[in-house]
Amino acid sequence: MVTVERVQTGLRLERNTLKVLKGLAEYLDLSLGDLVEGIVLHVFEGKAPFGPPVLAKIEQLKAVYDLTLTAADAHKLEEQP
Repeated sequence: MVTVERVQTGLRLERNTLKVLKGLAEYLDLSLGDLVEGIVLHVFEGKAPFGPPVLAKIEQLKAVYDLTLTAADAHKLEEQP
């Protein structure tokens, strides 16, 4: 077990992306913070955070919550006025 100090943050995300993340956290029985933290730690090491079964679930959640954004959109997003 590794002891850490966590801080509260005001993270802003696209609405449907957040819905998919919340659905995935529920599916994996994790808190949203633990899910995001795990994803980030994997990506920081150049590792994929999920295998095929979880990726299939993510695709289902994306369909349910109408998430059409892709990685190609990541640096092109604009907020509505």
